[in-house]
Amino acid sequence: MHICVLDGYTTNPGDVSWEPFEALGKVTVHEFTNPEEIVRKAGDAEILVTNKTVLSAQTIHALPKLRYIGTLSTGFNVVDCRAAKQRGIPVCNVPTYCTSAVAQFTFAMLFNITNRVELHNESVHRGDWVSSRHFCYWHADLIDVAGRTLGIIGFGNIGRAVAKIARALDMNVLVSSRSEKPMPQGCRQVSRETLLRESDVVTIHCPLTPDTERMINKEALALMKPTAILLNTSRGQVIDEQALADALNQNKLYAAALDVLSKEPPAADNPLLTAKNCVITPHIAWASRDARSRLIQIAAENIKAFLDGNIQNNVAI
Repeated sequence: MHICVLDGYTTNPGDVSWEPFEALGKVTVHEFTNPEEIVRKAGDAEILVTNKTVLSAQTIHALPKLRYIGTLSTGFNVVDCRAAKQRGIPVCNVPTYCTSAVAQFTFAMLFNITNRVELHNESVHRGDWVSSRHFCYWHADLIDVAGRTLGIIGFGNIGRAVAKIARALDMNVLVSSRSEKPMPQGCRQVSRETLLRESDVVTIHCPLTPDTERMINKEALALMKPTAILLNTSRGQVIDEQALADALNQNKLYAAALDVLSKEPPAADNPLLTAKNCVITPHIAWASRDARSRLIQIAAENIKAFLDGNIQNNVAI
């Protein structure tokens, strides 16, 4: 059984082990694969594993030995699941490996805006405190989150973990979800429009679908408070980036923190790179070493389940 990993470097640059895969068969790990290289690199593989390398219908149909596709991610929009299903090939994702990591990172982004730790650390190290007449100072507003309203768009595993932390911080929680769900104590399900109007912080944890693509557009941003903060650790395409940059630059929104952009790596002229009060990180909310180790382990468990005839986490249905 030949397992081919198309883009293993971001998941494992060498600090975790591929041993769970190696226990299942021959493993070839490519650091990176261009689209035109996929068929050559994976032509004799029965099992194909990808993170961000796109598997189009044309590519899937050009791999006659292919029996299984696994993603080293929760998202699976890089795979043409319809084409895979037509060939009877399961597409199995890893839905829970980074729940705690992304929830933690969400609040790291929020606190970066509300508490300005790095701003003041840099200030102290350049000598501002040494030369200060006063025992303390601050270069930006410091904002309490207790008592404020956090709006969560998407209420899967990560959304629920975020809600739990928010309630521990004494925040009020509003939820917008595709379906009616039982709400934990202290959480209230509302429409997306109500959530945008009433929230002091909006955090996005939904999948990319036709309904969510560019859902945070000019009209949605106009509903939000000018003092509100927008966080996104889901997919960059859920935000109209020019509209968000305009809202920030025109002081119609206080701040944004984004771990994802519509194109990754971004173009140099992406308007958010120069927008006011916009924190951007390079898609790393999921990437703690602990989470990446879990990712490889669960992805291997998915493959073993397939080999044992008991497919799990199949999204090509």
